[in-house]
Amino acid sequence: MKNLYQQRIECPHCGHHIFVNLDTSEGDQDYFEDCAACCNPIHLNMHLDQLHNKLELRVDSDDEQVF
Repeated sequence: MKNLYQQRIECPHCGHHIFVNLDTSEGDQDYFEDCAACCNPIHLNMHLDQLHNKLELRVDSDDEQVF
């Protein structure tokens, strides 16, 4: 599996498409990127599935609540 990927995602706030760089060399990651259009934070959760050699990326806003 490569270590660097570039993925196009859609901002959950405004719908603008942006490109994010994904570095898999550090394993699973949970971080925030700011949208270039609306400046709101985008929550990115990256998971490496070594068994199936897949990269899973979850994208959501930072204001989602769990009750």
